[in-house]
Amino acid sequence: MVQEVNPLPTHAERLKAISGAVFFEMERKKSELREAGRSVIDLGIGSPDQTPARHVHSALHAAIDDPGAYGYPRTQGTPGFRQAAAHFLSARYQVDVDSDTEVLTLLGAQDGLAHLALAVADPGDIVLVPDPGYPIYEVSVRLAGATPYPVPLREDEAWLPDLQAIPEDIARRAKLLILNYPNNPTTAMAPVSVFDDAIAFAKRYDLWVLHDAAYIELTFDSTDSAAGPAPSFLARPGAKDVGIEMHSLSKTFHFAGPRLAFAAGNAELLRALTVIKSNIDYGVFTPIQSAGIAALRDHHGAIAAARALYLQRRDAFLAPLIRAGWAIPVPQATMFVWAKVPTTEDSRAFADRLLRQTGIACVPGIGFGRSGEGYVRFSLVRAAVELNEAATRITAVL
Repeated sequence: MVQEVNPLPTHAERLKAISGAVFFEMERKKSELREAGRSVIDLGIGSPDQTPARHVHSALHAAIDDPGAYGYPRTQGTPGFRQAAAHFLSARYQVDVDSDTEVLTLLGAQDGLAHLALAVADPGDIVLVPDPGYPIYEVSVRLAGATPYPVPLREDEAWLPDLQAIPEDIARRAKLLILNYPNNPTTAMAPVSVFDDAIAFAKRYDLWVLHDAAYIELTFDSTDSAAGPAPSFLARPGAKDVGIEMHSLSKTFHFAGPRLAFAAGNAELLRALTVIKSNIDYGVFTPIQSAGIAALRDHHGAIAAARALYLQRRDAFLAPLIRAGWAIPVPQATMFVWAKVPTTEDSRAFADRLLRQTGIACVPGIGFGRSGEGYVRFSLVRAAVELNEAATRITAVL
């Protein structure tokens, strides 16, 4: 007699809305090419290829040797790291925060971005997310059971949100507005008027604002790699009344793997996020926070070096493409290039053909939302010589 086997349980319904199909598809195709012996230059995922500065390494090593470092850390983070974060905000952006109540340590910015909607939105509530935008914005809202409402960003509007175009009934149901400048994927910079408008909008409709400032230090222009940081949302009058800003050490300090970031701003909102996090994790390993203190306290050289590096890479990558006639706006910030598809193909078909014919991987714009269709994103995460080679390969099939 054959024993009947019970079927495995099905996945939760919420997974159907967060499949990440575009990214999984590109990863599969890259793997297939590599297995076939093809050379692949991966400019898809924005994972930094550099290592932190020597003094950051040294601080991490010293902290790891401390026998007292191996207990559970606090969700809020160590006082030393929160003080270093507050000092950094003051020195770089003239923003004053209380390190005890207005700074929260994060396991990378993704941690805060993924969990904030759980703290502010219930089923039936709306969260206003940029479109195109970093995928975790929409995913976090769906995981919270709330409804994401895309705020279109368009090239003819400099990739800035038009808050006045949001319908009144949507605005009144919204609990959170998400902003991200310098922007991923579009590389756009925002004038301070965008933040001022967001603050006024939040006060009018009684909602929170989250500014994702992951790329705030990666700014440059064609003549000055030491250009200052982009504007901080928290530096604007009234910002702390309505929101928070998240800063990441991943890109600025090449510290992506250890996972370290911080949120700063409104104490009430940070308390709510802390409640969520305290039920999910026990915080960041303290030696990593010690390394973060070293990075934030002695930051000038690292920031200047990161800017110079990505400026050099940007120019090495763009030069052959622009000479070949691909009209790509020159990014003034971030570690990305956002380019309009130069053919009649959609973004997925173009990225797929580029990968098959040249071995160059990029991300189709549709992966960042409906308004990303017609564009592709390249990450400048390879040496300048490799980026130049990648661009040369691309020009052969344009």
